[in-house]
Amino acid sequence: MKTSSVNSVDGVTGRDLENKVALVTGGSRGMGAAIARALAARGASIAVTYLSSSTAAQQVVAEAAHFGVVAIAVQADHRDDASTARAVLAVAERFGRIDIVVNNAGVFPFGPIEDMSLELIDQTLATHARAPYRLVQAALPSMPAGGRIVSIGSSLGTHIPSSGVTLYAMSKAALVGFTKALARELGPRGITVNLVNPGSIDTDMNPADGPQAEDERPRIPLGRYGRADEIANVVAFLVSPAAAYVSGAVLAADGGATA
Repeated sequence: MKTSSVNSVDGVTGRDLENKVALVTGGSRGMGAAIARALAARGASIAVTYLSSSTAAQQVVAEAAHFGVVAIAVQADHRDDASTARAVLAVAERFGRIDIVVNNAGVFPFGPIEDMSLELIDQTLATHARAPYRLVQAALPSMPAGGRIVSIGSSLGTHIPSSGVTLYAMSKAALVGFTKALARELGPRGITVNLVNPGSIDTDMNPADGPQAEDERPRIPLGRYGRADEIANVVAFLVSPAAAYVSGAVLAADGGATA
């Protein structure tokens, strides 16, 4: 693979992911885009999935390619099993292997339990729980020993500071059991499985100047929202050789909000 003299982004340095292939779901914006850039900076070839914004996804691909790696975007609706399977197959066929899977695609349903429709319940659980399960199922035949699986959960999956997030919290909490059980199952194959639980991160889903910020910021000991690149740095560590003995872990990246 072609290399580049550029070898750092958002505090991530080195080329310790050379010759690895990373699949990042929901990689066209926010934390997913930051994760894709960080892994590309460390030498990984990148595949990002996107739901609707091809333009945004292609921008991420261009930014990743700046680091001298091969990068592609694949359209996928991760609420649909067949779409998820097609995306994984496209990546496996393009690169011949998938070393790293980052389950990042997400939605944020907010409101009282009475207002959550059956359709919204199904879509949320499909995106946050069923899709990671099905994606890993599809990717495992192409994942060699030394593979890495990281899911992006939420601090709300373990700690509830306010009302209105019952559906979201339930769906993200499922990733705790998924991560720990899968780490046990795949450990003998040399594959690690970990979960990152971000807190309040400045993205378009929850901007630092948005309507929720006034309530959220006082709960954060560090006194500020996190940045997407700070979550990307945590993921970059977990998929790196330095984290070869880390598996089944649930890492909070929330500025101390759940301390």
